[in-house]
Amino acid sequence: MTTALTASRPVTNRRVLRIAVPIVLANISVPLLGAVDTGVVGQMGAAAPIGAVGLGAVILASIYWIFGFLRMGTTGLVAQASGAGDLAESGAVLTRGIMLGLVAGVVMVAAQALIMAAAFRIAPASAAVEELARDYLVIRIWGAPATIALYAVNGWLIGTERTRSVLILQLWMNGLNIALDLWFVLGLGWGVQGVAIATLIAEATSLILGLYLCRAAFSGAQWRDWARVFNRARLHRMWAVNSDIMLRTIALQGAMTGFMFMSAGLGDVELAANQVLWQFLMVTAFALDGFAFAAEALVGHAVGARSMVAMRQAATRASVWAISAALVMALGVWVLGPFAIDLMAKDTGVQETARVFLPYVVVLCVLGAGAYMLDGIFIGATGTREMRNTVTLAVAIYAGIIWWAVPVWGNHALWVALMVLNILRGAFLAAFYPRLERRVGADRA
Repeated sequence: MTTALTASRPVTNRRVLRIAVPIVLANISVPLLGAVDTGVVGQMGAAAPIGAVGLGAVILASIYWIFGFLRMGTTGLVAQASGAGDLAESGAVLTRGIMLGLVAGVVMVAAQALIMAAAFRIAPASAAVEELARDYLVIRIWGAPATIALYAVNGWLIGTERTRSVLILQLWMNGLNIALDLWFVLGLGWGVQGVAIATLIAEATSLILGLYLCRAAFSGAQWRDWARVFNRARLHRMWAVNSDIMLRTIALQGAMTGFMFMSAGLGDVELAANQVLWQFLMVTAFALDGFAFAAEALVGHAVGARSMVAMRQAATRASVWAISAALVMALGVWVLGPFAIDLMAKDTGVQETARVFLPYVVVLCVLGAGAYMLDGIFIGATGTREMRNTVTLAVAIYAGIIWWAVPVWGNHALWVALMVLNILRGAFLAAFYPRLERRVGADRA
């Protein structure tokens, strides 16, 4: 009954912010952890430990990023179940997601030798860095089941609008990780292995905390209603939603990786400048995620309640806040960007080059908002097939522009291609939005 009442509440600005603000705050702690990891091993007085932790973290992050579909898919399905007042299905979705995450993590642990062999073949490093990176990975890989299962936990919390719990979970995981980093590395002298052990403990304990924060899903027997959990039709829907998001994620990951690969081909100065500017884009993306997640939850609730009016309100209000935030951040990048560039890069060539291309980042801060918000809207409505198809087409056009224009116009063409990618992602999904509303209206009829 409580869930149904939640779905029937009006979509107000206060409700949007209640969901979005904790996510924004939670995301602020993400880059802080990476900085502490780097700073702690940097105290060892050698370059190899820094490179080893960075390389090992990137290898795992690249794999984990693919499993982001589990967070997004769980959010959409749980929000719709909550909007329909179907507590049993909400709990069953969480059970399916956790089970899938645990199984995927166990497979990663079993395949760790293959993962490391492939990773070091793709990204070869010096003997010293590779040896330390292996020491790091053989410890951290054991956290894979917990880390991937946490995607489902976070998805359930967002889908039920419990984003304060997401903030608590993120602060616990990153805060404990930082504290253990300092103790194990600086206090006990465990080096790279200490960083890995700290992260492993933080991941494992965070899953335990996450399950506690999801205790409402376990308050009855619905989470272990195995007939429902393994229902063929519901499993098929979950697979369809998650596989579409996974393919979309892989396509986007390819586009982002291609941007950096093409940057490397333009020269060391352009690569460094693009890397600095990329950090600005990541900060804005993390911040806008809060409003996109709010759209996922609120649109999902509206779809589950079969309310086209609530769906439109959710999409509009969350998007207005996101665009407003994007405009403020764009202004901040324009004004403060030159100072941030000078702090992040001491090479004058990199500084000058980054300033030349800073206007592209300012524009992208705003252009990205539309793509991010429509992603959130379509995830909430589980319009994942449209997401998959439109992103695939947009990435193909982006790749064509890079292939044709970068050899002629260099880095300018690369940034223009990224702008076109974001415009097309938003435009293509916007064209399909009326279909989502009609689908909700047809379900209600």
